[in-house]
Amino acid sequence: MPTFAVILPAAGKSSRFATQQSKKKVFVELKGRPVWVRTAELFANRDDVVQTILVLSPDDIEWFKEKFRPNLAFMNVEIVAGGAERADSVMNALARVRADVDFVAVHDAARPLIVKDWINRVFRAAQNHDAALLATPVTSTLKRVDSRNQVQETVPRANLWAAQTPQVFRRQLLMDAYSRRGNLQPTDEAQLVEQFGHPVHVVEGSPLNIKITSQDDFRMAEFLLEALPKEKLLGFLHPFADERFE
Repeated sequence: MPTFAVILPAAGKSSRFATQQSKKKVFVELKGRPVWVRTAELFANRDDVVQTILVLSPDDIEWFKEKFRPNLAFMNVEIVAGGAERADSVMNALARVRADVDFVAVHDAARPLIVKDWINRVFRAAQNHDAALLATPVTSTLKRVDSRNQVQETVPRANLWAAQTPQVFRRQLLMDAYSRRGNLQPTDEAQLVEQFGHPVHVVEGSPLNIKITSQDDFRMAEFLLEALPKEKLLGFLHPFADERFE
């Protein structure tokens, strides 16, 4: 069975998610459970995931260990100090990935509305193509706007996809891509692998797999939790079970 390490970047400042408690978005409770817990447990509980790494701001690490001591006691999660930018944080975590791991998945810690089936599909695609990501086709009309908020052009949306995470790569491929990063500050790992010249396979994900960036995103996530497809337990299905997600 191929093995995976999962890197969960959570070292951002959450500047667009200011609350009265000054909590960062990944630390806030979403329907009774912290966002980062909802995200991490979906990977940490998988048999094929042998390493889960949570990347935090150095300023948050001691507080985090004390605040979430009970959660950490039941989850095999390693904590790594993040860097100035997202790519720096992922690179710090990549240096801690075990040499015997086959694939590395990077998933936003602030993207808790992920389900097992979507993870399974992108993991399988990575095994077949060495590099894969979840994404959704762009359906809105796109406008390019200048600094005065005036429309400059309408951008054709044909063949445009909105990238999500997880993004999954063969370990050595991702390491090689980061070694050739130079001064680039990519917004995701696929950009580095693309620059490296390796194709990245796109797996259609779901609009439900949102990243919590703002308070509006958080409120939306509270409602979307109930809309996520439920994993069916064979042998325990009610005869009138909801078949919408078959």
